[in-house]
Amino acid sequence: MRLLGTYYDKLPQEDRLFVNHIADMVELCEKKYIVRFSSFLDIRQAELAKSVLNRMEHDNYMFYGGYENALRTVLGVFPTYSECDAEEFPIKALAFRYRESDKLSHRDFLGSFMGCRIGRNMIGDIIVNDGYTVAFVYDTVCGTICSDVRKIGSVGVKISLEDSPEINVNEKFEEISGTVSSMRADCVVSTAVRLSREKSAQLIRAGNLTVNCEVMISVSSELKEKDIFSVRGFGKFVIDEISGKTKKDRLHIKIKKYI
Repeated sequence: MRLLGTYYDKLPQEDRLFVNHIADMVELCEKKYIVRFSSFLDIRQAELAKSVLNRMEHDNYMFYGGYENALRTVLGVFPTYSECDAEEFPIKALAFRYRESDKLSHRDFLGSFMGCRIGRNMIGDIIVNDGYTVAFVYDTVCGTICSDVRKIGSVGVKISLEDSPEINVNEKFEEISGTVSSMRADCVVSTAVRLSREKSAQLIRAGNLTVNCEVMISVSSELKEKDIFSVRGFGKFVIDEISGKTKKDRLHIKIKKYI
């Protein structure tokens, strides 16, 4: 395998294994000239995978989750000079129909799928609306869900495989406001996740922070307005606004958390 240097040495063991897996995908794709696909990745994993691809100078790849702007995506690594094609991705869309009066949640669907012994990495976005939910899943588990799932919670559902499902995503945010002594990573993360600076610094040093698709392990690195960052176990955030200083020279910031 091509060496990635010491950049990832401080990452947790689980992340180092993931980095090696992505590097192996790239190596196999380049040597065998075949397309390689990952399982579904969360936002942080996708950002970490991008950093590996960039460091390996492989730019013929695509993240796709079954629809535009999906949060959970599959990475497709394509051979050089071939065209990235969403049609090749091993993703299926399952539509669930039920009475609008029966209120179901994302947790209800995820619990039912995992009750069929389907791993989280085989499940993409689950878009819940009144009476109609679309779940994007890996093609290898599509049959299991269709044959084994009859109810979500206590609610009976009808399942269909759809090529062009109706997607209605209402992106929601939680607004977080506060003041920081500076835009250092540990200060911003502390405000975003509501932990002390010391605990936030520990998270960063352990490789749990990604900023604009790059893993950041330096607590003193500066963040700026409109930076998008994610903290493992706490979610994805964007620095929405830096709006002046207090009398004690602290910065007013507004952060939006994706929910």
